[in-house]
Amino acid sequence: MSNLSKDRDELVELFGIHFETNYNLPPLAGRILGTLIVDSKQGITFDTLVEKLSASKSSISTNLNLLLKIGKIVYYTLPGDRKKYFRPAPFSERLEGYAKMVGQEKVLVEKMLKYREATASCPFERFDMMHLQTYKEHVLEIENLLQKTIQQFKEIEKNRLDQFNSSVSNEK
Repeated sequence: MSNLSKDRDELVELFGIHFETNYNLPPLAGRILGTLIVDSKQGITFDTLVEKLSASKSSISTNLNLLLKIGKIVYYTLPGDRKKYFRPAPFSERLEGYAKMVGQEKVLVEKMLKYREATASCPFERFDMMHLQTYKEHVLEIENLLQKTIQQFKEIEKNRLDQFNSSVSNEK
């Protein structure tokens, strides 16, 4: 096995563990997503995933459906080809999910601040408000940075899609 092949396998495994640990995905779903991230230049078929991951068709199918349902992956088809080609969802879409979570956190912090302002009766509770205010500022910075990054990703993805569509049109 070449060093690149070992590096690839290690990277897929690290991605798999990351998604399993941080996103509560089943181990196979994490490895499917890792495989798609590492190997997916143009998309990977179902049969290729079965072969690469040495898993049963039903297990691959179940986990692909889960990843599709939660928006971690997408698929496309080609004219005259009945196969589905799977790839990771665009970065912008994945970050929008994270931005939504940050937005929910912002709402909670704002509500907690209002509550503390109305109920703070001792120095400790007022001190707690300072923590909340600092955290709110942090969340706002993260939200702004995420929105900026999402816009940059959307521009990159649009250019990539235009190039992909152009290359598909030229192949016909």
